[in-house]
Amino acid sequence: MDGVRITQLTVPSGTPNPGSGPGGSPGRVDPFPAHDSGISASYEVTNDNAEALTYTILFDFTTDAGEVMANTYETVRAVGPGAIVRGTVRLGVLAPGASPVTRVKVAEVTSVPAAEAPPAPGECPSSGIRLTAGDVDAAMGLRAVSLDLENCGTRDYPLEGYPLLELLDDDRSRVDGVQIVHGSGGIATVPGFDEPAGPLVLKPGESARSALMWRNTTELGPAPVNIPYVRVRAQQGADPVIVTLHLDLGTTGRLAAQPWAHPPT
Repeated sequence: MDGVRITQLTVPSGTPNPGSGPGGSPGRVDPFPAHDSGISASYEVTNDNAEALTYTILFDFTTDAGEVMANTYETVRAVGPGAIVRGTVRLGVLAPGASPVTRVKVAEVTSVPAAEAPPAPGECPSSGIRLTAGDVDAAMGLRAVSLDLENCGTRDYPLEGYPLLELLDDDRSRVDGVQIVHGSGGIATVPGFDEPAGPLVLKPGESARSALMWRNTTELGPAPVNIPYVRVRAQQGADPVIVTLHLDLGTTGRLAAQPWAHPPT
């Protein structure tokens, strides 16, 4: 899938079926530590594009029938044009009562230009500003995700306003026709979303937070809109970062942005 291929699955013969023995005890001797099932998969990533890409891959570990017992994400950074990078993904712990894992598949692949990929954990970009996105929070058709900005550099960073957003499709081409509003825009009443934007100065080690909010309501009319990627700049002139968000905007056609502010203590 999209340049990612599984080359080998390793399932040790001593791996137990959790809870398969009498009273829920392992049915076979487990030669591996309790924190590791010993199950792993080797894979390779081939970049046929003309630029270096950073890949995020979702692997599903399944039964013979295709039932997913566990999944895990792997990030493969800065794969050069024409390059092949090999790696190994490990299942780790199988949940008690899980059925035997006999297969692995590539469930999803996303990729962004390496120069615009979110920084690795603990990495500080040359700009001194680290921008990352949180996990999408979903409730009753309302979706929200945080954008976090950290001054990991050595100088103060002045900041004011809202993050600058560019919506991108699967080919990372710009998507038009979606209204990006400052504040809640009537989507929902959420504390902090309609606060006025004000100037901030992030000292080294300090952070600011914004958030995006949308509804995935689908009604008769235009086709539902799904946005896999968002290119984010902290403000005009800042380096861009492409985050993978899978915005399922339904037919609403609106995305709300919160102003930058110091995160709540």
